Amino acid sequence: MPKKRFTLKTICVMALLAALEIVLNRFCSINTQAVKIGFSFLPISLCAMLYGPLAAGITYGLSDFLGAVLFPIGPYHVGFTLGAVMMGLVYGLFLYRDPESRVPLIRNRKQIHLFTEIVPVALINCVLIGLFINTCFVAQLYGSKTYWGWFMYRLLQYLVLVPLHIVFLPVLTKLGDQLKRLGLATR
Repeated sequence: MPKKRFTLKTICVMALLAALEIVLNRFCSINTQAVKIGFSFLPISLCAMLYGPLAAGITYGLSDFLGAVLFPIGPYHVGFTLGAVMMGLVYGLFLYRDPESRVPLIRNRKQIHLFTEIVPVALINCVLIGLFINTCFVAQLYGSKTYWGWFMYRLLQYLVLVPLHIVFLPVLTKLGDQLKRLGLATR
């Protein structure tokens, strides 16, 4: 009999983490039109650690869409939601550990390593997706500056977010391991 992909328990935890991401993103972060500094990456990272890339991508995509619809900061752009899905997938590919997985990147890892998992996930999500790709969408929406003008404006945000990822993700890994031991991550 095939293993269920998502159980009711998994979906409930994903929903709670999505709600926490919305609260941290919309109410507990520093927000301007183009700059957002906060800890909304933590619930999605925890989802990635517990359930893997697909669950983290779905959770981040849904939380971004629901947050934009329910508590808008500016106009909605589907590119930000697609970027959130990509970020969730990246978190899952680097932070999820499953000995039964067929994906070589997440198979047979005993622990998360700073320079092979934490730093790359911070750089890919913050610099590549957040700074380079999402800045394209900001420039499309607000157009008053060129891409490079928005890039320089948003650079400070990611100079803060990369160290936040590097400091908080190893701590979150320990929490994820404890939650797995308690049976929260069983599917």
